Amino acid sequence: MTVPVLFGANIDPTWADPGAPLRLARRAEEAGLDLVTVQDHPYQRAFFDTWTLISHLTAATQRITFVPTVANLPLRPPAMLAKAVASLDVLTGGGRVQLGLGAGAFWEAIEAMGGPRRSGKEAADALEEAVGVIRLMWSGQRSVRTTDHTYYSLAGTRPGPEPTPGLGIWLGAYGPRMLRMTGALADGWIPSLGFLGLDRLPAAVARVNGAAEDAGRDPSALRKVYNLNGMIGPESGEPFKGSVSQWTEQLVPLVRDVGMNAFVYWPDEDHERQLAVFADEVVPAVREALDS
Repeated sequence: MTVPVLFGANIDPTWADPGAPLRLARRAEEAGLDLVTVQDHPYQRAFFDTWTLISHLTAATQRITFVPTVANLPLRPPAMLAKAVASLDVLTGGGRVQLGLGAGAFWEAIEAMGGPRRSGKEAADALEEAVGVIRLMWSGQRSVRTTDHTYYSLAGTRPGPEPTPGLGIWLGAYGPRMLRMTGALADGWIPSLGFLGLDRLPAAVARVNGAAEDAGRDPSALRKVYNLNGMIGPESGEPFKGSVSQWTEQLVPLVRDVGMNAFVYWPDEDHERQLAVFADEVVPAVREALDS
């Protein structure tokens, strides 16, 4: 199974201009984009709470899907996170939200808000446990428990609501173990250009795909989202800092040759105008090229 290619835009959850997130989300939806992503950094003073903002934006839009990129696991216990996401999924009719999930970063800030400070191994272990907890909370079983967990346990919890079938877990992953975990356990993957450049992307995709195959899963069914920070404007030699035609020439091979199947634009500045150019010019050009 091959999933369709999706396009989206990232919206900063800033409260400096409280109306900006909604304006941008509505503009993205009107332009025919598929996704809106929102950073989740609860310790960032300038940001709204991501899940509150996403709930607000889903209520004020009709179709577009919202994804935290990525939910901060150390500050969001997975059983409660699972319930919150499933609730929003059901309340919005399904297909309006996906759970982007990460192991955590900026540990000093997390600890300052009452969260745990974890080593790299501990963070990966906790994320793997959390994926299992979230699956149990979405399982529809009358009661669920875990017996061998270190970080997150369920002792006869009664889960609910049961989400719609399309709700998935998309991991923000970079290291070898996390990439294997993504292929084996997750429904999608959300790397960013700033942390995983074009030179390293094919090898990372191969690692995700290999883990999926080893787990008896179809790699082509996994949603693979590339977050692209950049600018659309004059010709340039830098990746994703150039003209509409340059963006098109760079994106098409990432689908055909590398296997990515979704792209989210993070403009470096001038967000509203850049979003308009991406939605109105880049996306149609890429879709046309892929259809040819």
